[in-house]
Amino acid sequence: MSAKRLVVCGGNGFLGSRICKYAVGRGWDVTSISRSGEPKWNAVTESDKPPQWARKVTWERADVLRPVTYAPLLKGADFVVHSLGILLEADYKGVLRGQESPIQGLRKAFSAAPRPGNPLERNVSSSSGQEQKEDIRPPETKDQLTYENMNRDSAIMLAKEAARENVAAFSYISAAGGAPVLPQRYIATKREAERTIASEFPGMRSVFIRAPFLYDSSRPITVAMAGLTGVGAAFNTLSGGIMGRFMGAAGVKPLKADVVAEAVVEALEDDSIKGPVEVKEIEELANKSWRKTML
Repeated sequence: MSAKRLVVCGGNGFLGSRICKYAVGRGWDVTSISRSGEPKWNAVTESDKPPQWARKVTWERADVLRPVTYAPLLKGADFVVHSLGILLEADYKGVLRGQESPIQGLRKAFSAAPRPGNPLERNVSSSSGQEQKEDIRPPETKDQLTYENMNRDSAIMLAKEAARENVAAFSYISAAGGAPVLPQRYIATKREAERTIASEFPGMRSVFIRAPFLYDSSRPITVAMAGLTGVGAAFNTLSGGIMGRFMGAAGVKPLKADVVAEAVVEALEDDSIKGPVEVKEIEELANKSWRKTML
């Protein structure tokens, strides 16, 4: 039997790299797609050197906002994962050049300006019916990373290309909830992506991992933040969940990034897993995967 083939869009990120690791551990053929290719390892692990498993991953460069750059890489894939998203909107080139501050990005996020509909409604999957795929960013956003184009549109278009290639299962890394400091559009675009993918591509098994706040010792700040989030989750539980709607993900138990990554790989391989996967089920899937390694 040939090895399963997995493509992870955002495979060089904090969670995506760990998904690649656990898939390699199962003997799968793994390809990562990102703008920069291989990760900067000290940004996702505790070392600046690539781990042994990384040599078994094909690190490809492509732009998730331009389907033409990644569509050929999906051919022959059994599973595809979308592990991308943003918490804060910004002109990414402006931020890198120091021309825009995170505060300005936060102002844009709360702006009441009109937002574009999803890319299927805008017919941006092809140019005049040709095979050449367009950039899914509406012209008015230019270099702007928005909740719409990153959290929603990039996932919908990746799912469309995956369905075109008859991929068996597609996993979208969604979120357990929003947060008081984030605009409602953050979680709204996540949920819209889930609904659109499930309804538009029914022939492909879709798995929506509603991840909570993720932490790992390789990023000490996430451990501290997880502690605060854990307090919020405990308070929400003690109060009977009445604050859950307001607190969003801040009132949900945080999980180690490795736990979620292991659960993603297990969910892809388990044909019975479909639709939203909440935090409790994420933990159960990770435990199921761990037990397999102990046999």
